[in-house]
Amino acid sequence: MIFKYKAIEQDGTARDGTIDAAGRDIAVAALQRRGLVVVSITDEDTRPFLERNLSFFEGVALKDLVVFSRQMSTLLEAQVSAVKTFRLLGAESENTNLRKIISQIADDVQSGISISSALNKHPGAFSAFYVNMVRAGEESGKLNEVFSHLADYLDRTYELNSKARNALIYPAFVVSTFIVVIILMLTLVIPKLSDILLESGQDVPFYTAVVIGLSNFIVDYGIFFLIVLALGGLYAIRFGRGEAGKKYFDELKISLPYIGDLYEKLYLSRFADNMDTMLTSGISMLRAIEITGLVVDNKVYEEILKNSGELVKGGSSLSDSLAKYPDEIPQIMIQMIRVGEETGKLGYVLKTLAKFYKREVEGAVDTLVSLIEPVLVLGLGLGVGFLLSSVLIPIYNIAGGI
Repeated sequence: MIFKYKAIEQDGTARDGTIDAAGRDIAVAALQRRGLVVVSITDEDTRPFLERNLSFFEGVALKDLVVFSRQMSTLLEAQVSAVKTFRLLGAESENTNLRKIISQIADDVQSGISISSALNKHPGAFSAFYVNMVRAGEESGKLNEVFSHLADYLDRTYELNSKARNALIYPAFVVSTFIVVIILMLTLVIPKLSDILLESGQDVPFYTAVVIGLSNFIVDYGIFFLIVLALGGLYAIRFGRGEAGKKYFDELKISLPYIGDLYEKLYLSRFADNMDTMLTSGISMLRAIEITGLVVDNKVYEEILKNSGELVKGGSSLSDSLAKYPDEIPQIMIQMIRVGEETGKLGYVLKTLAKFYKREVEGAVDTLVSLIEPVLVLGLGLGVGFLLSSVLIPIYNIAGGI
């Protein structure tokens, strides 16, 4: 059970944190062995809802984890004890949430819990991949090397995610601007201009009638349309959180033209990078496949890896297991993994594949951005131009006929 405590150290310093123990008395005894005077101790599961340490609120930015892992590797390599390392990093961290988590981890480690078990109490901050990597480092006695591998891996992940995210900022801005401009024109500009046309009593072209009808619909029923749109969005979000919804949207991601190819390369890069990092750190093949399936972040590939793990457990090679999914796993990847298995250099091959697909993703993102930017700008200009011309041209015709 997890208990939250408030205590005072021998020098009078107040401290609070959490401790994992079988019962309240055992938790108090463990705290007293640390030289703490317990002021209060509460079962975390019985506290008010808003005070619970829910993992949902434990999210830590990827860049903060990169810095944390790098610092852990450096301090452990310098022979600094684990407890002192966590105390130092907890005091220096600029992220308030991470500082609190590190402080709790330090308390747990000081009470005798392993580092991996202490990290595992904070799933919102440390993934199953991260925890199992640390556990492998504890078992092999190469904890500082594992944290270095984690820092390198997270750094690569952060770089790739940042590139994709930053590349979408400009297109998102253009699309948002386009929508706002069109709505303002249809609700403020077009109604005033359409009044002039209707007062003239002359026939209007078909495309002008369509624009005026669209403008009237948005003015009269726009609020209802927004409500329906909001309800549809909430339903989509709720559906997407379920297993069936997640699988549907994940299948949709990799089936879209061009975008699907980009997502596929991203997942293949993540798969190869995860496998390489874990195998290099001494994690078994079966465990590496299982964890990679959990962190690849796509239900389709998660199912592929789960099934492949079962086949590997039955004696099949990784390459033969993946070969059963030619639509999702490229033949070149299967062949390279087979070569790595035959030569005993699977880790090196996976690292090469991870770098290759990372470059492919970066190239695809750059190409997509270079294509989408002019298309969006052109679409914005044509949309606004069409709306204005559909109303202004008839007005000019009326003015010319007077």
